Amino acid sequence: MEKQVEVRMHECHFEAPAPPPGPACGGLCNKFMKNLLLALTVLGVIVGSVAGALLRYASPLHPDVIMIIAFPGDILMRMLKMVILPLIISSLITGLAGLDAKSSSRLGTRAMVYYMSTTIIAAVLGVLLVLAIHPGHPKLRSHFGEGKKNDDVSTLDALFDLIRNLFPENLVQACFQQIQTVTNKVEVATPHHPPPKYVMKKSLQFKSGMNVLGLIGFFVAFGICMGKMGEKAKLMMDFFNVLNEIVMKLVGMIMWYSPVGIACLICGKIISINDLEVVAKQLGMYMLTVIVGLIIHGGIFLPLIYFVIVRKNPFTFFMGVFQAWVTALGTASSAGTLPVTFRCLEENLGIDKRVTRFVLPVGATINMDGTALYEAVAAIFIAQMNGIKLGPGQIVTVSLTATLASVGAASIPSAGLVTMLLILTAVGLPTQDISLLIAVDWLLDRFRTSVNVIGDSYGAGIVYHLTKDELNMLDAQQMRTDDFEMTKSQSLYENNTNHGVYASYNSSPQVLIDDCKINLTPNGSPAVFSIIEEEPWTQE
Repeated sequence: MEKQVEVRMHECHFEAPAPPPGPACGGLCNKFMKNLLLALTVLGVIVGSVAGALLRYASPLHPDVIMIIAFPGDILMRMLKMVILPLIISSLITGLAGLDAKSSSRLGTRAMVYYMSTTIIAAVLGVLLVLAIHPGHPKLRSHFGEGKKNDDVSTLDALFDLIRNLFPENLVQACFQQIQTVTNKVEVATPHHPPPKYVMKKSLQFKSGMNVLGLIGFFVAFGICMGKMGEKAKLMMDFFNVLNEIVMKLVGMIMWYSPVGIACLICGKIISINDLEVVAKQLGMYMLTVIVGLIIHGGIFLPLIYFVIVRKNPFTFFMGVFQAWVTALGTASSAGTLPVTFRCLEENLGIDKRVTRFVLPVGATINMDGTALYEAVAAIFIAQMNGIKLGPGQIVTVSLTATLASVGAASIPSAGLVTMLLILTAVGLPTQDISLLIAVDWLLDRFRTSVNVIGDSYGAGIVYHLTKDELNMLDAQQMRTDDFEMTKSQSLYENNTNHGVYASYNSSPQVLIDDCKINLTPNGSPAVFSIIEEEPWTQE
């Protein structure tokens, strides 16, 4: 009887051919390109600063000329903000859908503990520095005159606005508007027509600006629910994974334009500031206090926390996110820097995407270490300038309110000026003096934003270190589940993808059979398969 052989095999039994060796300079070329982009970005910051300083000494430039100089920078900000929404959506959903409910809870808890701890440290550091240096003096008040009157902001209203924005009534509207409590004067009719009487009436209005907090809240819940659905949601998971990859490729393209945009942003800003030298002399000590505090917090405290927990060199970690730090310095926007921060952490430092995709979007919204320090310094500086002595209770109130106000600050430029109203109102300080600090806010905003981005990055590294073992166990468990499902679904003789039947006569020269392998040569292309089973074949 003619004997034929049936061979059944699984994917792991294929002897895949070795990949062809790539070009020897491939790794070196990639490293060179990354360092080239970093060098160009740093060069853009330097060129923009020097060019802006030199052009200030030229004849007064026409506003149209200044607009033309800053125009490439405006285009950069628009491109970065363009990818924020799809990046937040895809990153949060794919990051949380790859975790179970328990892992998501632990990840969120660790991130929030880190955020609140570092923000409180920053606020306390700012209070200690401004009390020690004492940059505010009543004589400065005579130089500045009266500031512009600002509407008082209720702490309760701000808290309720924060909660309202966390639960947007319209998800599409949340992409470009957020709700805010507004106080207006309303005339009250009187019976005998004396001078008109006014009362303050509160109302809710929608203000332009992306409601990042509401979007994060919705898509965090969306990602967790999608992760619980398992295989049913695989199609959606693949869609958002592909969307995330596409957005990151767009970010890579934008980054090659960023050196030009950052240079023009800084140059245009320096040129447009009026009386820069006079303001620097009058507010020099205030600026020095804020910058020293940011350097201590971002250069000492945050690296020290990272080293104590992770036991790795924090400055090596910093070099991995240096590109994001420089971008934050130029754009003054945590949200605008978010795409670059993703790229640095995932590609340069190898942080798990499930960690970065949750920690970074949340951190860019609520982790504002630099803003908390800045607001604490500014509030006490205004008190010192007005000759108001703050008691211990008021100083504690400033620290706590600065922490909470920074959490509610939107990750957009100059948000600290808005939230500072809460602090001044909480301790009874004049809110109109905030306008006196606007002249130097453009510079301090860049420094505090860069510290915010570094704080988010160190937080992602710390959370990844604490969660790494759990993620590995989750991966191993998922792999065992996949293997079990694959084995259970395979039939002994029927498998559409991994099952092949080859029949041959013993004398056939096309198939060579030995004790362990079959060497098959179809159409002149050799292929090697491992024998799983050999048994007689009988024709029915």
